[in-house]
Amino acid sequence: MSFSSLGLSAPIQKAVTEQGYDTPSPIQAQAIPAVLTGKDVMAAAQTGTGKTAGFTLPLLELLSKGHKAKAGQIRALVLTPTRELAAQVSESVETYGKYLPLRSAVVFGGVPINPQIQKLRHGVDILVATPGRLLDLEQQKAVKFNQLEVLVLDEADRMLDMGFIRDIKKILAMLPAKRQNLMFSATFSDEIRELAKGLVNQPVEISVTPRNAAANTVKQWICPVDKNQKSALLIQLIKQENWQQVLVFSRTKHGANRLAKSLIQAEISAAAIHGNKSQGARTKALADFKSGEVRVLVATDIAARGLDIDQLPQVVNFDLPNVPEDYVHRIGRTGRAGALGQAVSLVSNEETKLLRDIERLINRVLERQEVEGFSPVHALPESTLNAHGKENKIKAVASQRKHRSAGKPTPRAGTGRDGRKTSENSSNPATQQKSAKTQPNQGQRNTQHQRTQPPEQQNQQGEHKRPQAAKNAEHKNSHSITEQGRSPKPQHKHSQRGKSAANSTNGEHKPAKSRPQQTDNAKARHQDRRQPSAKPTRNAAKNELSSVSNKVT
Repeated sequence: MSFSSLGLSAPIQKAVTEQGYDTPSPIQAQAIPAVLTGKDVMAAAQTGTGKTAGFTLPLLELLSKGHKAKAGQIRALVLTPTRELAAQVSESVETYGKYLPLRSAVVFGGVPINPQIQKLRHGVDILVATPGRLLDLEQQKAVKFNQLEVLVLDEADRMLDMGFIRDIKKILAMLPAKRQNLMFSATFSDEIRELAKGLVNQPVEISVTPRNAAANTVKQWICPVDKNQKSALLIQLIKQENWQQVLVFSRTKHGANRLAKSLIQAEISAAAIHGNKSQGARTKALADFKSGEVRVLVATDIAARGLDIDQLPQVVNFDLPNVPEDYVHRIGRTGRAGALGQAVSLVSNEETKLLRDIERLINRVLERQEVEGFSPVHALPESTLNAHGKENKIKAVASQRKHRSAGKPTPRAGTGRDGRKTSENSSNPATQQKSAKTQPNQGQRNTQHQRTQPPEQQNQQGEHKRPQAAKNAEHKNSHSITEQGRSPKPQHKHSQRGKSAANSTNGEHKPAKSRPQQTDNAKARHQDRRQPSAKPTRNAAKNELSSVSNKVT
């Protein structure tokens, strides 16, 4: 099959031939005819399959036969999640439409908005944009959608991952209802299909690459290594293997900066590219990497979307991605167009679960190759998949049991389930009875201990040991007695305070048991030893006030 058989005009075929292409890729062979029919299309294709030309070529063909865009209007809108991808799509439009009388523009954030407004003032046929900057332009009345014919969502799955769903819905509400919709995504996830319900109408579905597929020309393996040794291992691999062009993926922006700095200190030219970098810095880093001035480009997943690098030989996963599908996207940067490529992942023990998720997705066990001098202290466990990529149930169950047992705390002698102290033989009833006979009651121990202390210390300890709830309860009881006109009976010092200490250990205060009636001498002897918490009755207070007034008079 050739491009001429797909229904493309001569100017477009000429531009394609100049780029060295004579045979369409599988996604192009199916998507181009479907788009030319005017129907809505949902296409699933991985990065590096030629999907950009899959919608760019038929879009140029359709627009070349219509009326030109009026001032401030656009005829086709291509939405992309990142600046890099927007720039790549715009370049593709200019390359393949160079012999057509069509105007195009690209708009994204990170650069001045005024030049973009000036370019849109006269109208463009194809506008490539990121959602945020497009909404900014619409608020300034710099772009109108009355003449819109085609909407393209490129990398729709990544747009959802980046949280663009609200912006997309706002944009969809501005567009005319009658239009052709093209949605390109790496996968048809549930979220993508939910978005498609309000976007496409009876679409033609195209899927040419399974979501877990990677190019057969890419050699994949992993290097087990401790987390704190990853940078040193990467430096050794680059120097030892003499890698000249390496794309390294980092999970975080700060991690990308740190790694690039470490490489530069090791005399390896490197640059980091991520969302916090200015557009000028990102463009320069990518240009230097393509030209060979920068040997290593460290990128995050989002920033790497849209990186179009021909014959990239090496991809390194410095950190495994949190989403298994991103692993396929990463290694898809190498081994393109039948070229050979290598993808190595530096994996620590903490990333075991991420590794297993990736192996289940791609249905294969990644080969492990330890590097001398970097053997991990915490070794990676064996894969739960067999040689055929199927789940090994025995290993999986054993791994789950080991994981569950590792998560349970081991009981220690001296602590019970509720955290209270116990003896090692507490589970033996006979031992418990023997222990109960040989050990005195807790209240008795406290009483014996308090007998050896002065009354002042006993009072202080009683106040400290008793919880606030016990004090409140005692205070309430004393008031209930005095309100009836009766004074509280004095209690024996040892028995009352000993029991208060015993009760305080259980977290509650129990009133002392009633004692036999005391003699007058005993009452007189203990009258001065009342507890500090007991308050005088109303009658006693009146008598005391009367005596004070008599003295004054």
